[in-house]
Amino acid sequence: MSDKKEHSDVAEALGKALLADDVPGGVQLRDVPDDGIVRRWYALHAHSGQEGTVRSMLLAKASHLENPNLIANVFVPIEEVQETRGGQKKVSRHKFFPGYVLVQLPEHPERHAEVWHLIKDTPGVTGFIGSRTVPVPLEDTEVNAIIEVIRGERERPKPKVDFEVGARVKINDGPFANFLGKVDEINVDRGTIKVMVEIFERLTSIEVEFWQVEQI
Repeated sequence: MSDKKEHSDVAEALGKALLADDVPGGVQLRDVPDDGIVRRWYALHAHSGQEGTVRSMLLAKASHLENPNLIANVFVPIEEVQETRGGQKKVSRHKFFPGYVLVQLPEHPERHAEVWHLIKDTPGVTGFIGSRTVPVPLEDTEVNAIIEVIRGERERPKPKVDFEVGARVKINDGPFANFLGKVDEINVDRGTIKVMVEIFERLTSIEVEFWQVEQI
């Protein structure tokens, strides 16, 4: 295949992938081929903010495999959340699990060299959940529940809230790791809190997810 043709195919696949990410409410998943290959869902760690690009590149590169169906599905869980800002209701899109991309691969992907190297060589991918050599699959029921929530077929479980406004917390993850501050606002539906921290002698509001902080 010529470089020009390959570039064209990759660009087309990228375009389709990006459009698929913009489908309102949804996840568009392909039917799993009836080819005798057992497939499982796996979670990939991706650089923050690059989840969509990773998804697009995986789909584009998969189209050049001898068997493109080895990578059955790739998606970034995104949900639509209605928020009120300035007295107006707006719908925002938020990543369900920032920093992760879900992929449906043959069971034991480490035994499929072309798939293994394709994923490992994709920019923005830092690895699988599990050990470095043996990825741990997700439970199908967990992934199906996520898909149902995103499609509006199931209500997202409310996370347990261990914080209250005014509580002192320490941020443990992200660019503001090790900063101390006070909880200013709690958003149970989004699973986030706003913490007031002091930066350059000024109080600044930082939004983080529940799991990124601990109470002190």
